[in-house]
Amino acid sequence: MPEKLEAGALEVIRRLTDNGFEAYMVGGCVRDKCLGRKVKDYDIATAARPEQVQSLFKRTIPTGLQHGTVTVLIDRVPYEVTTFRKEGDYEGYRRPSEVEYIDSLHEDLQRRDFTMNAMALDRYGRLIDPFGGQDDLREKRLRCVGCAEERFREDALRMLRCLRFAAEYGLEPEPETWSALLRMKPLLGHIAMERVQAELLRMLAGANPNLAVELLCKSGVLEHTKLKLRLASIAEGKPWPDVETLPDELHRLAYMYIRIGATPEQAEADMRHLACSKQQTDNVRLMVAAYEQLRHEAVETAMPDGEDLPEVREWLKRQWLLAAIRYGRDTLRSVHKLYSLEAERTHSQSVWAAEGRVWLDAMPVSEVSELAVSGQALLRKFAPAKPGPWLGRLLAALLEDTALGKLLNEPESLLKAAEAYYEQIRENPCR
Repeated sequence: MPEKLEAGALEVIRRLTDNGFEAYMVGGCVRDKCLGRKVKDYDIATAARPEQVQSLFKRTIPTGLQHGTVTVLIDRVPYEVTTFRKEGDYEGYRRPSEVEYIDSLHEDLQRRDFTMNAMALDRYGRLIDPFGGQDDLREKRLRCVGCAEERFREDALRMLRCLRFAAEYGLEPEPETWSALLRMKPLLGHIAMERVQAELLRMLAGANPNLAVELLCKSGVLEHTKLKLRLASIAEGKPWPDVETLPDELHRLAYMYIRIGATPEQAEADMRHLACSKQQTDNVRLMVAAYEQLRHEAVETAMPDGEDLPEVREWLKRQWLLAAIRYGRDTLRSVHKLYSLEAERTHSQSVWAAEGRVWLDAMPVSEVSELAVSGQALLRKFAPAKPGPWLGRLLAALLEDTALGKLLNEPESLLKAAEAYYEQIRENPCR
């Protein structure tokens, strides 16, 4: 598949050059080929104007004509083909006010952000590298093209991209680039929060999330976003443990909130500010909330010889399973993963880390839908009673006792227990 992907890009370049237009692979695909990394997609720059590109290929999509970009389909694979261009003054520290088509590859490369992204390959595999990108990669150096301050002033998002690239490729921003970033970071206040979110999550999902966190702390860029973030306080406190051991970016983000002492409400507010999806927001909020509840519920009691008191361990199991009912079994599995980062676990966390996954796997039910009786079955049993809050309380009681192993998840056992619960609820309707 990688060979097929590159073959399609070369086919686009051949057709353009055979028709008299310069054309090159540019940007990230060239960088990744130089590093021996897998190339996910190929971008092509050409002297041909958009309408000329459209006339040369059967299947095209006008994805960005205002910026000179046409998507060409080769065997259903998309390739972005962009006309050589230079850009006018930037608006809002993000986008150029106008684009002018040009015939110079050098001038086109000159407008790009970092030297490693300002290289090109021709149809014969010859590298065009006017700004020393290959040397910078060899020296593990991240450097802006030309004046770093100008590049960041043109597009303030480049500062977050700088941190992401440094972490992803194991590069060190060279002194002028780093100094310019520190001077210009207040301009991040002009950048849309969803763009900040995209860069942040890509950093945490990348090859070295720990280095990403380190650079975020060291730079303090999150203190300058358009909307204030609780996450900005990650720059404070002790060194970070290895978040790379967590399975994905949402676990890592949740741990960051836990680490800085954020409440579930603060984490949720941040996620909303960052324009995260509802699912992303709920996942992080639930992890933080479950972790916080368990921390507050913890009992730190052990026998003098270091062995657990059986009643304490049973109490800890109960709290763990009740949290699974409240926040979901998957959330507790996630919390179990978060404990792996705690260098100094409390007694309760040590028990949960050791036993929590086993308890969850053995848990007979964790939500009402898993019960062997339904709300409709209970309504039939207690007819002519009408649906109301009592039904939710009854199902919750059955769920808790079944999850804790006090009841078998069988219709006969549940319906029999429901009779006693129903009488209690009728006697105490407000409880």
